[in-house]
Amino acid sequence: MNAFRSFTPKRRKITTSVKHHGDHRADLKLDYKDRCGWCNDIDTWRVTWFEIDHFVPQKYLKKISHTDYSNLVYACRSCNNAKRFKWPTKDEAIHNINDVGFIDPCDDSYNDQFSRHHDGRISYKTRLGGWIYKSLKFYKPQHEIIWNIELLDNYINEIEELLKVASDTVLADRLTVCYKEFRKYVKELNKVGT
Repeated sequence: MNAFRSFTPKRRKITTSVKHHGDHRADLKLDYKDRCGWCNDIDTWRVTWFEIDHFVPQKYLKKISHTDYSNLVYACRSCNNAKRFKWPTKDEAIHNINDVGFIDPCDDSYNDQFSRHHDGRISYKTRLGGWIYKSLKFYKPQHEIIWNIELLDNYINEIEELLKVASDTVLADRLTVCYKEFRKYVKELNKVGT
């Protein structure tokens, strides 16, 4: 098993007044390092499919403004659509109760809810993590595929750097294998959709 993600995103204390929550997109993209706060998919492979989620859904906001930066999550469309208005406590101040509800993805304890298999599949480690996993549909194959595409892309970059200093046919063969696997996952992603 691997760690679910290598870092916990942290929102900066941005208090700039904006008309629309989407006006915070560039700052959120930076704070979340181009990754979905929920599933950790990188936006490189889904540039147009990333949205701004309200951690506490707008429907339940009483004291929090709908443009409050501290309540926004950079999210892939899949997670944002799956979450929508789910908020079991129906209280903006209570995020979860009795292992049902959500944990802010910027909270360090969020990482403790999940892990990654060596093939990129996400699994949950706690009952609350299980509830989030099912609610956000982390079982969808796109998460595994995107994880593998990113991994292969990193390998290809490493191999290309090695090839610059060595003309080794073993490395060239390895690069060819990586390219084939990379293309296979990209094609699978196109079949899966979101």
